[in-house]
Amino acid sequence: MEVHLALLENYLKEAEEFLEKGDYTQASEKVWGAASQIVKALAAKRGKALRSHRELHGFVSEIRRELKDPEISTLWLSANSLHQNFYENWLPEETVKDRKMLGNSLRG
Repeated sequence: MEVHLALLENYLKEAEEFLEKGDYTQASEKVWGAASQIVKALAAKRGKALRSHRELHGFVSEIRRELKDPEISTLWLSANSLHQNFYENWLPEETVKDRKMLGNSLRG
């Protein structure tokens, strides 16, 4: 779990640096990476190791059902759009900056 939390902090720091440079595709990927690490940290706390996108999505759905909170799905889909943006560079600058707030909310 500690490894995932350390990666989370590192990715959020790097996302800030890429945003300052105006590199929105790299910033997008770092925020997505941070989101995936918080999910992996929660899974690790429960004794699970997530090794694929499929497992990440499945675990997020599991948490959403447990908590009966549809916002979890919305936040996860937002993070995934950042991952897609890394490959396709289609999100406007403002959207990437707004979704960076998702990363900030991961800190607690």
